[in-house]
Amino acid sequence: MSLAQKYSQEIQAIFAKYPPEQKRSAIMSLLYLAQREEGYISQEAMKEIADMLEISVTEVAGVAGFYTLFHRQKEGKYRIQVCTDLPCALRGADSFLQELAQALGVRPGETTPDGRFTLEEVMCVGACHRAPVFQVQHGDTITFHENMSLEEALAVLKKLE
Repeated sequence: MSLAQKYSQEIQAIFAKYPPEQKRSAIMSLLYLAQREEGYISQEAMKEIADMLEISVTEVAGVAGFYTLFHRQKEGKYRIQVCTDLPCALRGADSFLQELAQALGVRPGETTPDGRFTLEEVMCVGACHRAPVFQVQHGDTITFHENMSLEEALAVLKKLE
């Protein structure tokens, strides 16, 4: 079933917020809607959004790829996103990411064999002064964890099990 069929009222409400000549401004809301059910944005959903907004699929994919809250493929139940931008790297984020990856038995970008955790390296979650920092995404929830050690991070993840 298409997004337009499944969420027609929500889509109408989204478009009502913008003048018709500015409907492309609805892109983030439509991407969020597409991701809500499956946890990622499929190629078919991007095509449908592009058609609704009368823009290219490349433009939709560009927005979806830019923001760390949008995902292009199905992955683990929990997404662990570790910031390794330069200021965070200077505070040990690179080694923290590698230690966490080793403890989980995956490389950044991979999902644990049980499908519970996907470990991602991201650029900037807005807490450079409190690195190492990571956020955990699960459904509509994001939890933020600052000044982390490997032991503290593993304790956070254990609570999720």
